[in-house]
Amino acid sequence: MSWRSSFCSKFRHVFGKPATKEHSYDGVPITRSVHDNHYCSANPCFIAVVTECAGGGSFIVLPIHHTGRVDPQHPRVCGHNGRVLDVKWNPFDDHCIASCSEDCTVKIWDIPVCGVQQNLTKARKTLIGHSRRVGLIEWHPTAENLLLSSAYDYKVRSLTGQCAVIRYPVRVVLMPIHCRYPSEMLLFSVSFSYDGSRLAVTSKDRRIRVLDPRTGKILQVSSSKSHRASKVLYTGGLKMLLSTGSSPWNHRQIVLWDPDDLSEPLYEEDLDGSAGVLFPFYDPDTHMLYLAGKGDGNIRCYELSAEKPYINFLMECRSPLPQKGLGVMPKRGLDVNACEVFRFYRLIAVKDLVEPLSMIVPRKDSGIFQEDLYPLTTGNQAAMTVQEWLSGMNRGPMLMSLKPGTEVTNPYPETSAEKGVVRQLSSSRFQMCPAVGAVTRSNMVLMEEVEHSKWLLFLELRKIMNSNLELACNIQ
Repeated sequence: MSWRSSFCSKFRHVFGKPATKEHSYDGVPITRSVHDNHYCSANPCFIAVVTECAGGGSFIVLPIHHTGRVDPQHPRVCGHNGRVLDVKWNPFDDHCIASCSEDCTVKIWDIPVCGVQQNLTKARKTLIGHSRRVGLIEWHPTAENLLLSSAYDYKVRSLTGQCAVIRYPVRVVLMPIHCRYPSEMLLFSVSFSYDGSRLAVTSKDRRIRVLDPRTGKILQVSSSKSHRASKVLYTGGLKMLLSTGSSPWNHRQIVLWDPDDLSEPLYEEDLDGSAGVLFPFYDPDTHMLYLAGKGDGNIRCYELSAEKPYINFLMECRSPLPQKGLGVMPKRGLDVNACEVFRFYRLIAVKDLVEPLSMIVPRKDSGIFQEDLYPLTTGNQAAMTVQEWLSGMNRGPMLMSLKPGTEVTNPYPETSAEKGVVRQLSSSRFQMCPAVGAVTRSNMVLMEEVEHSKWLLFLELRKIMNSNLELACNIQ
């Protein structure tokens, strides 16, 4: 392990603060699946955890502040006929979640404003077309309602939901042609670049590939001689790829790559001899990297840079309880008053416990907004439509400020004023329900250029929506 000095870093005193049992989620029957996924996904409103279930597959959705003991009979999302393997919240809709399963389908669910009050069995959309279990799903980082799925039928597809049942993808990213069982088609990990124009994947042959997600063309392939990759991700802002895997001597490794040249790694480091898969998590705002192993009780924290030595060790957060998977809270859901820069949700299967773990940078004036810790970050508004992405357009994510009262102008023109009205109404709807207990801090103003008459229409629609929400929450 690297123990290089990091005295020049403002994050050198970062520490992990686990939540107490009263502020954790106790009594959650976490899935016993051995698939190498996170089994958990979080946003500022809800947390979703894949649960153990007989006769099908299910996951539980809890309001983010619904901590403490969870009722064993709490309603679940249980529309799959097979075990659920992955769940992901839509980055642009806090009430929309996708799930994939061993029943060969991907389903998209609408979660009610006040949470799941009864078993949810009917999905908004069902995406079919795979012939074997679907192991991975990933939302596009900038295009609205665009989802990538990877299955054990050696197919990788880009899907968009425009009707109730989707049979054909908008793009087939990878598909076997000549080989019967091509190991490069069975993916272990996928990661979109910052603007979604490139896709990095690891596969069964333990190599890294960089693809064009629109055409499926393979642009770069790594060698498997010195590093057998398991997980890969793009490090936004540093123009590097990071992978975790094992060395020829079965030591767990982290490796940095130039995404334009995968012939030789930029940096390699052996960590330990454990066997669990290392999950990497990267924060592009602070350039901090977190490594958490499946079955481990520790999380390592590093700081990355674009110059040598590229990576500096900061600290290690230890726990006696092993984690089966981890969820991550988006930056807009963090507590900026407590100088929280990252938050995990550790799935501790041996205790049926989901434990929040906050990474905090201590400051003297912790109640004051720290500008250097919270630069403009990825917001919850899409930068483009699926049709624009398919036509070849590339856009970075729309940014927002985490400072209360700060507004960030939309850098991209709206396709229509009505689209802005719908987005603003959706954001207001999610913030008004007291049963959720979470506030989505979206400070982007998308209505600045809307004519006065349309603005009045928006106000009237919001009044109607607020009255309906209050009535619904009172009934609940």
